[in-house]
Amino acid sequence: MFETLKYEVKDGIAYITISRPAAMNAINTQMLDELYTAFYYVAKDPEAKVVILTGEGKAFVAGADIDQMNSIGPVEGRAMIAKGHNVMNFMESIEKPIIAAINGFALGGGCELSMACDIRIASEKAKFGQPEVGLGITPGFGGTQRLSRLVGTGMAKYLILTAQIIKADEAVRIGLVEKVTSPEELMSTCEAIANTIISKSPLAVGIAKTAINKGFNLDMSTASALEVEAFSSAFSSEDKTEGMTAFLEKRTPEFKNK
Repeated sequence: MFETLKYEVKDGIAYITISRPAAMNAINTQMLDELYTAFYYVAKDPEAKVVILTGEGKAFVAGADIDQMNSIGPVEGRAMIAKGHNVMNFMESIEKPIIAAINGFALGGGCELSMACDIRIASEKAKFGQPEVGLGITPGFGGTQRLSRLVGTGMAKYLILTAQIIKADEAVRIGLVEKVTSPEELMSTCEAIANTIISKSPLAVGIAKTAINKGFNLDMSTASALEVEAFSSAFSSEDKTEGMTAFLEKRTPEFKNK
């Protein structure tokens, strides 16, 4: 089905594994097309509740494919970057949470791909950076925008303008990732987080993710109105009735995403 990815849904978790290990999982246009398709499957599949996105081998994604980019001009470059934005904006738009299991290098487009995920868990061996200015280009898959939203404008400028590569402990310190684990515990940690999310109301989880993403750049008055609408839509759901009834009856809720 895919040539650059592996895709599997098991026990409510959709596993998307980037699989170009010989190229350190570098992003090319084919991978972007396949990523969009994979996340489209996730969005439409009722069995997929949470996504874990990771890379095969020693890298999460070591960057964009330099061989491909070196051979194209500004028109083709613009098309490739637009395709990348389409993928990562789509990842943010789907209601199902996406956990990045960052097992190794997350550089350039790889760092940007991780930032389009909702939660980032890193192995102690992971390294992060936006090294594009050292190649005579700039971050193009959202790095100049998402990085500053995660770590602040000063730190984003420092990382992008110096092309500094940082280790996992520094990434968690500045807020680029949420947690660092040993390499052996990376997937089990991500699966534990995924299963915790799966145990909650999928309707409420989706509404909350959407409200956070849409409200982040709004003024507080507009964002507050957005939250009122989000809360009201959840409050009228069957999941709300089931969740609160189960709480009062001291039992585990059985959510139906309705």
